[in-house]
Amino acid sequence: MKVAFATQDLKRVDAHFGWARNIAIYELEPEGYAFIEAVQFEGDLKEDGNEDKLAPKLEAIKDCAILYVAAIGGSGAARVVAQNIHPMKVSQPEPIEDLLLKLQDVLKGNPPPWLRKVMSKGRERTLEFED
Repeated sequence: MKVAFATQDLKRVDAHFGWARNIAIYELEPEGYAFIEAVQFEGDLKEDGNEDKLAPKLEAIKDCAILYVAAIGGSGAARVVAQNIHPMKVSQPEPIEDLLLKLQDVLKGNPPPWLRKVMSKGRERTLEFED
């Protein structure tokens, strides 16, 4: 599954979703993770009620299952959730690698129901019925 991180320095989750200069995207599996890309954003990203600045960020994370942020506004969170992406807020800046390792440990064990649901994002759903 793909996981996105709102970051200013590409090393830590240290940014408000709307203000983030970068979104780092990783592919995560129980066996490991790989960096996919860093999407950079220019212009005035300060808090100003300008919801249009969220559109390119929402487009960048559309294939992600989880979004880690330092903070996110109500309307931003609603738009993220509407795309079936689970926002995760960190209480203080945390290294992206540490968060990936923690999430990887959860995947190896018995993930909670919300995580099993987001893990299936992007996969075709098949139903099996007995004859």
